[in-house]
Amino acid sequence: MRGATRTLPAAAVAALLVLSGCAGGGGGEDEATDNTLRIIYQKAGDASPLDDLMQAAKEQFETANEGVTVELEPVEGTDEDYNTRLALSQRSPDTAPDVFYEDTFRLRSDVDAGYLLNLDEHLAGWDEWDSFNEAAKEAGKADDGSTYAVPLGTDTRVIWYNKQVLQDAGIEVPWQPETWDDLLEMARTVKEAQPESRPFSMYAGTGTGEGTVMQSFYELLYGTESGGLYDEESAKWIAGSQGFVDSLAFLKTLYDEELAVTPAEALDANVWQVVLGTMLPENQMAATVEGSYAPSFWQEGGMLEWPEYAEVMGVAPFPTQEGQEPGAVSMSGGWTLAVGAGADDPELAFEFLTTAMNQENLQKYTIDNSQIAVRTDIAEAPEYLEANPFVEEVSAVLDVTNYRPATSNYAEISTAIQEATEAVITGGATPEEAAATYDETLKSIVGEENVVEE
Repeated sequence: MRGATRTLPAAAVAALLVLSGCAGGGGGEDEATDNTLRIIYQKAGDASPLDDLMQAAKEQFETANEGVTVELEPVEGTDEDYNTRLALSQRSPDTAPDVFYEDTFRLRSDVDAGYLLNLDEHLAGWDEWDSFNEAAKEAGKADDGSTYAVPLGTDTRVIWYNKQVLQDAGIEVPWQPETWDDLLEMARTVKEAQPESRPFSMYAGTGTGEGTVMQSFYELLYGTESGGLYDEESAKWIAGSQGFVDSLAFLKTLYDEELAVTPAEALDANVWQVVLGTMLPENQMAATVEGSYAPSFWQEGGMLEWPEYAEVMGVAPFPTQEGQEPGAVSMSGGWTLAVGAGADDPELAFEFLTTAMNQENLQKYTIDNSQIAVRTDIAEAPEYLEANPFVEEVSAVLDVTNYRPATSNYAEISTAIQEATEAVITGGATPEEAAATYDETLKSIVGEENVVEE
């Protein structure tokens, strides 16, 4: 789960924006912004591969462009904190950044809002663009088919399991569940052998934000016969889904039987740090569903350094509900770099982006952040293949992965799903009631004419 060491309240985020507004990249009348670039990005803790990337790009860019100043504005906090900070900065040309870190699921809504520069002409003149994987390039495209951002990396979601905890409970490793029932059987077996343990972590509630849906609910929903959230053929959102109800019911079982963290713990935005930094390393948990980037926290110099992780941990694809084809499911997302539509000097801003994204810089970031490479020259590099002992396993599930509907109203829909999971794990609603509430909220967001009932 992407995040940082603390969560910034909205008031603090707003205060940060006010304090930094004087450096606006959009250019106030009294500002000498032509030779200054403002870069906004997320910094996850003291050991931040993205911060390292930006610091390196700043040094290289300023050396190559005499008289140009690059102002880095890292935002410490969760994904939600960062997105709030970015949204606030984009409200005015005086505070809008020149280059910024952009989550793929927000890209289309931000394009619709006019915040991102169309990069088609710039990319046509960048010879390294051909080194990017064609599938990865799609992450930066909007509804008009143009590219507005360049991918930093992609990811997948898998089950990370502690081999020692499973073996102590009499479960053979390597372990590969084939159905949801296999997941529950593992968790109940571990709970019986170690009553104080939290056998199987799956996020729920609004505290963990997008992590709740990407690292938990969607693994369930996309593995049902009902499928996902959106029907591509009819271009309509899905309501009345039995798979939606079944997914909520699975989470309810996990939490009701105390097989996961407690509901109170689940609602803490930083629960992922406890799971990855304490429960798994200290053999208090058998497994969790997390991103392919999990080793970036555990490796040397990582935020939650754990020297033994490569020997202790194993990886398994998340199974479909009844073991039906394709047998497993994953979710992929990723982050990009974009240029602000109001940048004073778009050419200069794009040049900074390409400096950060050159082969050397992006390879180091990809390795340090345990990303799945988006450049073919990096994907083939021995340094990349040797750096992450799990790179083959987490990359293999790209064959069964899914992507969130990248529509302008997706963020609201995601919040409605998070609220449904929270209602279920806290006892505020049954799975059927929470699903019905979601259906009504969905219709209010997109309009009944854009919803199809299963």
